Amino acid sequence: MSTRVVVTGLGTTSPVGGDVPSTWTALVGGVSGVAPLTHAWAADLGTRIAGEVAVDPSEVLDRVKARRLDRSGQLAMVAAMEAWADAGLADGGTDPERVGVAVASGIGGVTTLLANYDALKEKGPRRVSPLSIPMLMPNGPAAAIGLAIGARAPVHTPVSACASGNEAIALGIDQIRLGRADVMVVGGTEAAIHALPLAAFGQMMALSKRNDEPERASRPWDKGRDGFVMGEGAAVLVLESEEHARARGARTYAEAAGAGITADSHDIAQPDPEGRGATRAMRIALREAGMEPGDVHHVNAHATSTPQGDVAEALAIRTALGAAADGVVVTSTKSMTGHLLGAAGALESVATVLALHERVVPPTINLEDPDDVGLDIANGKRPLPEGQLGALNNSFGFGGHNVALAFRSI
Repeated sequence: MSTRVVVTGLGTTSPVGGDVPSTWTALVGGVSGVAPLTHAWAADLGTRIAGEVAVDPSEVLDRVKARRLDRSGQLAMVAAMEAWADAGLADGGTDPERVGVAVASGIGGVTTLLANYDALKEKGPRRVSPLSIPMLMPNGPAAAIGLAIGARAPVHTPVSACASGNEAIALGIDQIRLGRADVMVVGGTEAAIHALPLAAFGQMMALSKRNDEPERASRPWDKGRDGFVMGEGAAVLVLESEEHARARGARTYAEAAGAGITADSHDIAQPDPEGRGATRAMRIALREAGMEPGDVHHVNAHATSTPQGDVAEALAIRTALGAAADGVVVTSTKSMTGHLLGAAGALESVATVLALHERVVPPTINLEDPDDVGLDIANGKRPLPEGQLGALNNSFGFGGHNVALAFRSI
């Protein structure tokens, strides 16, 4: 029998809140974190809206330490320190050689890279920061967290586009089940709200252009959707073997019961229109968790508000769950936060865990003229029943990466 893995700590900084309590309150309340971009560099962009974090990391972190981190690293550190404290580990009490980290990023330290390239072009090589490389490398946030908590078990950084955060959580589950760690700090971070990524996504026709009504721009499954909205932030979960958590008397939120990872091999950007890879990921996650489709009561969907992706995922959910899909409450919290890219799955895993723990599903906002996708999509907060519940959280990324996570209530 495989080792049971539980969630003992949560942390986040997001477009709707600076920590877990404020983020969760906003999600349940249907509050949007999308707003106009006021930076001078955004003036000429086709899309001039995004979900910037509600609380800047400079308000939380020590100024000297923050300057040594890319913004993605700063956000990751804020979330990780909250999760570490929430798990009751800030004062020690666990063997550092049994503590690991898996914190992902889809793009990495892009703002550091671009800022230092500008400095190189305009002022010469002597004006390039000597910290550029550790700040821009995608594993910088995971490494910084590992140093902060003294982790001496494996420290990893999966990079799988918008599936990265969920892949990091899956990796953390595996490290504990393989006996390589007792505690894994897992999640994702992203800080790519910058002219170049926004222009590039815009050229792909991937972004919403509802510049005049930003709060209504992210609208998964609505017939009026016209693309996703970029978000930034980080989310981190502390995973432990149940035995380790019980031995130290830790509070547990839920069980991280299983993961399914697949690839579409269809297209570098577009999902398989039949959702076959996503379907297999969900089925694998359920099998690994020892769950049947009828055990699933909730799905936090990837649903980014793109015309093709939302429909393909809906088909995959219906196929994976079969007749049981009729009894499942589905939501997309991206309708409020926007799309956090490599941090999306991690933030949505926090929301999924809290939905099971608090017995309530956050709404999908802006669902005014829904597509007929055959799913029960929550357009208001929805209660979940008592008893043991299962839930899935999906993340899919450019390159055809699919990751589904299965959680179970405790």
